[in-house]
Amino acid sequence: MPLLNYTTSVPVLRSVQEISKALVKAGATSIMQDFDIDGVISAVTFKINLEGNDIAFKLPANWQSVLEVMRHDGTPRPRLTPEHAQRVAWRITKDWVEAQMAILQTKSVVLPQLFLPYAVDNNGVTLFEKVAMNPQMLLGAEDK
Repeated sequence: MPLLNYTTSVPVLRSVQEISKALVKAGATSIMQDFDIDGVISAVTFKINLEGNDIAFKLPANWQSVLEVMRHDGTPRPRLTPEHAQRVAWRITKDWVEAQMAILQTKSVVLPQLFLPYAVDNNGVTLFEKVAMNPQMLLGAEDK
């Protein structure tokens, strides 16, 4: 089965702008784009105020993984470029953010809860990365 959005022609910047707009509408207080060494947008970093504290979140789009999946799922050769993989990666991310915003609209969750794995510390390490390095964090001392 082909990857979601594998035929997109939507520019990366438009998808990132749509993500930013959704985040601001939901309450983000600051949004920034992160770039890799080649000048390619690698993540959207944003802040959400939680009980008087600004919490930073880093939402990546790993286009290299997208390109690898497209290479193996039969995507036509003309679409197997880094530029196209970047468009697909950000479009998928945009769709995911919109789905999260729909859950938020139900008022069954709060914004920080939706993005908790992407919360970053002062060193730029996400909560997910911390837990992946030390799964015992989830279990607690009594479960060791």
